[in-house]
Amino acid sequence: MEKKPKFLPNPKLKLMDQVREVLRYHHYAYRTEQTYCQWILRYIYHFGGKTHPSKLQGKDVESFLSHLATEGKVSASTQRQALNALVFLYRDVLDQPIDGEIAPVRSKRLPRPPTVLTQSEVQRLLAAMSGKHALMARILYGGGLRLMECIRLRIQDVDFGQNLIFVRGGKGGKDRTTILPRNLQDELRAQVEEVKELHHLDLEAGFGEVYIPDALARKYPNAARETGWQWVFPAQKRSVDPRSGKEMRHHVLESGLQKAVKVAAQRAGITKKIGCHTLRHSFATHLLEQGVNIRVLQDLLGHADVKTTEIYTHVMARDIQRLQSPLDRL
Repeated sequence: MEKKPKFLPNPKLKLMDQVREVLRYHHYAYRTEQTYCQWILRYIYHFGGKTHPSKLQGKDVESFLSHLATEGKVSASTQRQALNALVFLYRDVLDQPIDGEIAPVRSKRLPRPPTVLTQSEVQRLLAAMSGKHALMARILYGGGLRLMECIRLRIQDVDFGQNLIFVRGGKGGKDRTTILPRNLQDELRAQVEEVKELHHLDLEAGFGEVYIPDALARKYPNAARETGWQWVFPAQKRSVDPRSGKEMRHHVLESGLQKAVKVAAQRAGITKKIGCHTLRHSFATHLLEQGVNIRVLQDLLGHADVKTTEIYTHVMARDIQRLQSPLDRL
């Protein structure tokens, strides 16, 4: 089979415009584009801001990544994110692969058990929330969704007939199916009807488009205006899409839900350090406590390796409730 020729950016463009061109050619998420550009700029400024990356070598990348670990004290995941951005720069933009040339000082990744709420604490947390944020938080806990998976839900991803939520393009670009709690149906149906009315008003005003992946947009030119593609949780106001320049209705910002969860935890008197992802951790742990097979839970969570799912076995309440403290035997 003939190998497809590699895409190379327009040499007349400035470096960061070349980076964006290649990122968009390969359909990277806009959030990833922003992150990669920030790391590439930080790398350039680390060496004075005047040396073009093509003049730097693998040892310079290694030096920068080691600096992040030793001086910057960044986490292992943050260092890996910077590495991915620079590997992309040299491999896909500059056509100077460096994969096998670098061995930086690695940030230590310390295993930490996830913070999990008891079912009573979940009830108190959710009771302290109201409106759409309360609905979104219940979806996170009821279906084990990640924050952005909930934020990016589209109308067609909710199957009321089968009580299912379809997660499209989750972590790692993977699709999966998870649970739609039955006691959320009425409220979620009302939310969908509200979105449909809003979409109708947008269409009447000459708008009504939402972002859809470029490949789908080319294949189905009218899909961006269809009801099924609309966000379940749209923003209050339309905004200009930074890539296409079109005025569209984006989904809500994740920061609103993040703040609402923190405020609710304070109101509920929960002293644990929690965030939106704590609800996903709690979903997983409570299902294991109910006796759900760990392989089934792995599929619901979208984990590539069951070892990732096994971390929840370390925080299951029933595993330690049967034990007796040596102090109780005195």
